[in-house]
Amino acid sequence: MNFIQYSPDPITLDPQGGIPDQVHVFEEREVKAINAALAAGRPLLVRGEPGIGKSQLARAAAKIMKRAYVQHVVDSQTESRDLLWRLDALQRLGEAQLAGALRDVEPEGIRERLAIERFLSPGPLWWAFHWASATEQAECSGTLAPTLPDEANPRNGCVVLIDEIDKAESEVPNGLLEALGSGQINPPGRAEPVSVTDPPPLLIITTNEERALPDAFLRRCLVLALALPKDERELADKLVQRGAAHFPKAKESVLRKAAALLVADRRAASEAQLRPLPGQAEYLDLLRAVLNLYPRSVKQQTEALDDLAEYTLRKHGG
Repeated sequence: MNFIQYSPDPITLDPQGGIPDQVHVFEEREVKAINAALAAGRPLLVRGEPGIGKSQLARAAAKIMKRAYVQHVVDSQTESRDLLWRLDALQRLGEAQLAGALRDVEPEGIRERLAIERFLSPGPLWWAFHWASATEQAECSGTLAPTLPDEANPRNGCVVLIDEIDKAESEVPNGLLEALGSGQINPPGRAEPVSVTDPPPLLIITTNEERALPDAFLRRCLVLALALPKDERELADKLVQRGAAHFPKAKESVLRKAAALLVADRRAASEAQLRPLPGQAEYLDLLRAVLNLYPRSVKQQTEALDDLAEYTLRKHGG
């Protein structure tokens, strides 16, 4: 099994949807947690405030390990089965009604038309457990396979991100336990279960801690807690370090002033008991805004920080 070697060098991640280019700088404890999860064969639960880089950690791990990457963003409607497979029962019902109206269709043709595999889409764990089987099923049902960057290869394994699991009901994390414990899933319409191939997947699950997770689920996870430094000087230094990694051409004076604004606004929000606190994501948004608005003038960048902080940092009014 391949493990991650720690390096302080920034890792540039490919753009995703409408999200701009991102950079991840691994901390040594993040690498240790990922390697421990791989060695133990357990999911890694990453907890921390929004915008601290929990989801980005999974993408960076996939890139550095040259693994396929699959993600699922959880919401209040998510069911545990959505993480395994999706059966489009409504479409199948519509096909059945259409076939019933076509009286000249042979019974064999109807059975083929209503075969479950035509309406079954592989979920993220299916892709992670057995990429070849999921590819075959996706072709059968006409669903798209996850996009693979040039360097990613499913033969190296898969990294699965289950994002914001605390938004779902408790049955969702509990529903994962059987599949993860047995290393196999049993999709409908298939004679054989789908079992984990080698190398086994790395499953990273994130939580913003909006809702407590079941104890049984927590016991089967390794846990990595990400947090910004409480000491304001350490926090400013960390922000400047991350800003320099994301925007290497930015002047340190701009990075420092943006960090000072974030620290001050974070302190004010904390004292007023407002949540969420402005954090790393807001700091990077502020820098991205001034650097894109005034790419050639450090003076204008510095002056604009005060104005744009109103929109990027102070989201609770007052």
